[in-house]
Amino acid sequence: MVVLIMGLLGFTIGYLDQPSPYLREVLALEGDRIQGHAIFQMNCAGCHGLEAKGKVGPSLQGVSEHKSKRRLVEQVISGKTPPMPQFQPSPQVMADLLSYLESL
Repeated sequence: MVVLIMGLLGFTIGYLDQPSPYLREVLALEGDRIQGHAIFQMNCAGCHGLEAKGKVGPSLQGVSEHKSKRRLVEQVISGKTPPMPQFQPSPQVMADLLSYLESL
């Protein structure tokens, strides 16, 4: 199965069986939970609430218990769940955000 992901410079094609270079880079980095919290506050809290307990968007408490790191990254960057916008931060920023999401 092929997945199209809109990048900042155009479309990239990723295969579900093989992580994209972006995903591999994100997963290879160590995220900073504190930085991730700040990123969440600036970009996500408007819909998911200041404490990620839900608002317009769903609660993200315990999200890493039912979504893998890979699925969390794909959810954030895809924009496939309207009204959630497509968001593709730098790999380090995504790793930081992922670290915060895993702490919920």
